[in-house]
Amino acid sequence: MRIIVLGSGLLGVSSAYYLSQQGHEVTVVDRQSSPAAETSFANGGQISVSHAEPWANPGAPIKLLQWLGKEDAPLLFRLRADMRQWMWGLQFLRECTPARTRHNIQQIVRLGTYSRDTLQQLRRDTGIEYDQRTQGILHFYTSQKEFDAALAPTEQMRELGCERNIVSADEAVRLEPTLGHIRPQLAGATYTAEDESGDANRFARELVKLCEANGVKFFMNHTITALREAGGQIDHVEATDNEGRFQRLYADSYVMAMGSFSPLYLKQLGIKLPIYPAKGYSVTMPVKDANMAHQVSLTDDEFKLVFSRLTPVNGDGTDRLRIAGTAEFNGYDRDLNRIRCEAIVRRVEQLFPGAGDATQASFWSGLRPATPSNVPLIGKSKLPNLFLNTGHGTLGWTHACGSGKSIARIVSGLTPEVDFAFTQG
Repeated sequence: MRIIVLGSGLLGVSSAYYLSQQGHEVTVVDRQSSPAAETSFANGGQISVSHAEPWANPGAPIKLLQWLGKEDAPLLFRLRADMRQWMWGLQFLRECTPARTRHNIQQIVRLGTYSRDTLQQLRRDTGIEYDQRTQGILHFYTSQKEFDAALAPTEQMRELGCERNIVSADEAVRLEPTLGHIRPQLAGATYTAEDESGDANRFARELVKLCEANGVKFFMNHTITALREAGGQIDHVEATDNEGRFQRLYADSYVMAMGSFSPLYLKQLGIKLPIYPAKGYSVTMPVKDANMAHQVSLTDDEFKLVFSRLTPVNGDGTDRLRIAGTAEFNGYDRDLNRIRCEAIVRRVEQLFPGAGDATQASFWSGLRPATPSNVPLIGKSKLPNLFLNTGHGTLGWTHACGSGKSIARIVSGLTPEVDFAFTQG
């Protein structure tokens, strides 16, 4: 079949790769000049099956009230005259029950484990390089209350096959010696040895090369203006190129992988997606003192931050620290809030003083496509030739390969290999 993938982020590129592996003729369309230039550009870098507890959980409503109006809050709702935001917020609250949280963790862990396995197989098959580290992910807690609250979700993840092990503060320091600086503050930690980290943007660019070798075409600098329906299915996509020329692009099937912008395009077709943009921030800085810079990828659950070290293979490039996280619900605004940026840098200095060169820090924000449940939308839509691979929130990098391979099988009329709540149209 001829297939058009809408969007060249992690989900779009991985969809294209696995669709091409199924023998399809694939074209990817994106408004940017290079792939993975938006949400996938400077994310936290974690392949984190262990990061499966959704934002919507029983403890979330009280925290949101406490954080309301605080500029440096880990999770910040800026209430707007925006009906989509309010409806999303109500759906979010409905997902905060213990039963819904358990269900959502189950879906996120299943997809995450499958996706991590799929990534590892891809790496073995192709030798793809992306500054990867396979040293696991350590969740650490400087609040006893936060640590205690993590125990039940951790146990559920273990029951689902995610080996997230509870470890003492001393064991956490043994796994990552640079945490010794804050040993008196550590309440405990969990460690998932099979989790990984790496440069998601570099991964996407390297995967594009593999796609092109398989015959996938990339129409970059093409702004999609509309999806046109005829006869109960998508007839064509309308777009303009970088010189403003209007084009119609035809295919047999279409995959929507445009992240936060997916619901805006599908609304024209009467399809409502429960996706709202959650602006995340990241800071990237060169390593200044290698002895103070962490080796293991870390998650600071209390401050909703993740830490990755991106060290190029064979020393070819700059050894960097990538710190990312927090979420701001403020529509499609991508402006950098300096208070939030400075809060991240301040936390880095508290934990790893002198590890990174903050004078050369670069800041970034991106819009994560968040569903109220944190469970992505993958599968069929109500139109027979339109498929979804969107709504991955903070776990787009973790879920990319598994989602891409699954949607390729669904489009091809095959059964996915993972037990997951795929959309059925």
